[in-house]
Amino acid sequence: MFPNKIELAQKNTPIEKLERLSKSIGKNIFIKRDDLTGIELSGNKVRKLEYALGEAMNLGAQVIITCGAIQSNHARATAVAARKLGLKVHLVLRGEEPEHISGNLLLNRILGADITFLTAEAFSNHLTVMESLKTDYEKAGLKAYIIPIGASNGIGNFGYYNAYQEILHQETEMHTNFDAIVCTVGSGGTYSGLFLGNHFNAYRKKLIGYSVGGSSAYFVEQSKKIISDSNEILSHLSGGRLETFVDNHTIIDDFQGSGYAQTSIEDIEFIKYVAEQEGLILDPVYTGKAFKGMMTQIKEGMYDDCSNILFIHTGGIFGLEAFESWFK
Repeated sequence: MFPNKIELAQKNTPIEKLERLSKSIGKNIFIKRDDLTGIELSGNKVRKLEYALGEAMNLGAQVIITCGAIQSNHARATAVAARKLGLKVHLVLRGEEPEHISGNLLLNRILGADITFLTAEAFSNHLTVMESLKTDYEKAGLKAYIIPIGASNGIGNFGYYNAYQEILHQETEMHTNFDAIVCTVGSGGTYSGLFLGNHFNAYRKKLIGYSVGGSSAYFVEQSKKIISDSNEILSHLSGGRLETFVDNHTIIDDFQGSGYAQTSIEDIEFIKYVAEQEGLILDPVYTGKAFKGMMTQIKEGMYDDCSNILFIHTGGIFGLEAFESWFK
């Protein structure tokens, strides 16, 4: 029923209970360690790339083109995965090339990725830039395949549908039922894949996403589009039958601060607090904001109907170096 994929990620990532934070907040807080899907391929992006790159390989692609911010986890994971598959990779990154190269950008350079840097203003036309690069490669005799930001599209969406099934299996093993699943929303693909899994599980769990840069309204519409694209793929594979999805999205934008990749003293202090309590490293771009949002809203009563809450750790540790000065 689902599209073919290639195997890249370390699956069955562990689920851990955060004992001290659970005791302090009065809820059972669990974390799924999708930061442990690999080392170079760590994080949530690799699950989506299994499907996107599976399609690329089936189409005979020789070059993978994708985009993101300077410290994009997705861009780095794509560069690693492409090299593992023997493919050339071209990244379109938002921002000017820095004097000091660190974190994910350093890894991209080590991997030999071709990089086009665009100013924030020019990046608004990144789709046109990627299409132009694709045309140039194909004129040179190389078949190119474009992956959108975060591999958040209809095909990549099946990565977190699979993760949802993995969670159900782990619940059985742990003799636990998660009342809510919580994740960051940066491009929409992790949340949308979990929504797809929740749909096929009769919407039994509360699913909450926290935007790290963009309005709730924007991401609800983006998620609907991704799910609709997945639905088209499913209908094609199952002989033309479309699923009917319930419109019950919950994406919260109150904890994104000044915007994507913008942090604050309060966010940094919260990340340090979690690290000191649990030996768990969150990041200022994604997981720090979302986890802070979840903990704040538990105190405010939003999760009063939940006993066991599962947070998806989507990675981001390679990008921490870019925030070095904030931790001094």
